Amino acid sequence: MPILSILIPVYNEQAYLERLVERVVTAWLPEGLEKEIIIVNDASKDRTPEVIQKLCERYSMIRVFEQPVNLGKGAAIRRAIEEMTGDFAIIQDADLEYDPKEYHIVLKPLLEGYADVVYGSRFASREMRKVLFYHHKIGNYVLTFLSNLVTGLDLTDMETCYKAFRGQVLKSIPLRSNRFGIEPEITVKIAKRGLSVYEVPISYHGRSYSEGKKINWKDGISAVWTILKYWFLDDYTKESDTLQVQNSPDSLRRYYYHIVRRSLPYLGNKILELESHTGLISRLLPQREKLVVSDRCEECVRFLENLFDGNSVVGVMRFDPDSEPDENLPDNEFDTVLYIHGLQKTENDTAALKRIYKMIRTGGKVVLIVPQHPALFCGLDKTLGYQRRYTKQYLRQLCQETGFHIVKCQSIHVAAYFSWFLNGVLFRRNKIGKVQLKILNMIVLFSDLLSFLLPGGNLFLVAEKENQ
Repeated sequence: MPILSILIPVYNEQAYLERLVERVVTAWLPEGLEKEIIIVNDASKDRTPEVIQKLCERYSMIRVFEQPVNLGKGAAIRRAIEEMTGDFAIIQDADLEYDPKEYHIVLKPLLEGYADVVYGSRFASREMRKVLFYHHKIGNYVLTFLSNLVTGLDLTDMETCYKAFRGQVLKSIPLRSNRFGIEPEITVKIAKRGLSVYEVPISYHGRSYSEGKKINWKDGISAVWTILKYWFLDDYTKESDTLQVQNSPDSLRRYYYHIVRRSLPYLGNKILELESHTGLISRLLPQREKLVVSDRCEECVRFLENLFDGNSVVGVMRFDPDSEPDENLPDNEFDTVLYIHGLQKTENDTAALKRIYKMIRTGGKVVLIVPQHPALFCGLDKTLGYQRRYTKQYLRQLCQETGFHIVKCQSIHVAAYFSWFLNGVLFRRNKIGKVQLKILNMIVLFSDLLSFLLPGGNLFLVAEKENQ
């Protein structure tokens, strides 16, 4: 049965923890969902450990982990995420400000498949609310405004405790903040990931400092710094995450736009994009009669389905160029197949092109971008899953033998050539730094103006399917 992991960071909560856990245990969940309570004691100095011990004896669903020293809420949440096993997760403060009876409200968009992340908003419309400190409310508004300005999200309550996630998504986000900066950090990173975010109204029973409230003005300043810091850094996915597109980070948006603009004259009304990953290029493609996005990774396919949920023009399918031919794949269906930085990852590029050829109607086109210069093949290519690099002559010959007529084949991206040579060949690095990627993104247009004089790192090819 699916499991909900309830993550409870605890520090000096002897007065409220027992009542809170009782409410968590008795909270109603939608049918078929079980609870797992993860308590992380952040080196409490009061009687909290004794209370936790009694709760563990009473409820078998509780798992407890101890921090050796007090590190803060963010560090406790990180530990809870490491230990959780649930399909879904929700963060629960160890006081009585948030009501576990509303779990089903926060979880609904997740369980119905609409969302990857759900925020429980204290400021969205609801029937009643407790009157709180005005200055705290202004502080929340300011931080939420700044967060929305940076991320492009339209949240009403960024600092809310109730954030619910698909378990796999939460585990894939690298978190660094130790204190209350965990809230803006999560928000910036889910925005950069392009995750589907929903917001639902919840009740809120705020407490005063005399009742144990811990956040203060210093945490507000820290939150501002955290927002700006992670807006600049592209630290939003773990290296082990299958959604990590190592050659397509968010910092290359201008590069993607340049690719789409270059491809635009050759795109028809029915377009198929292969190796769409997390849709960073897909979102820029024209949505004409039909756009189908695809990937070989099932997790990426689910991500794309959430991204384009409800869009009647955009379809999503799983397609692996290296798998056996599938009778269900459409023949002679598309005007254009767009294959950006994917052919070099296939085990058999000839077989992959033949499968693509079958899906394109007569007069349709395939648009390819692949890395060139086999002499540049290095650890960088292996890290990205590349099997080979191409020469212009070999790529043209490959397409012609498959049955395509070459429309255009040119060298592009001079800066990528020099970056690959310096990082991969000369210094033997396995990846390019994020600052370098940002610079490459900024100079992509200028770099292409030099393609007639200097070698480019990639090949841009357009080929047309002729009559048999």
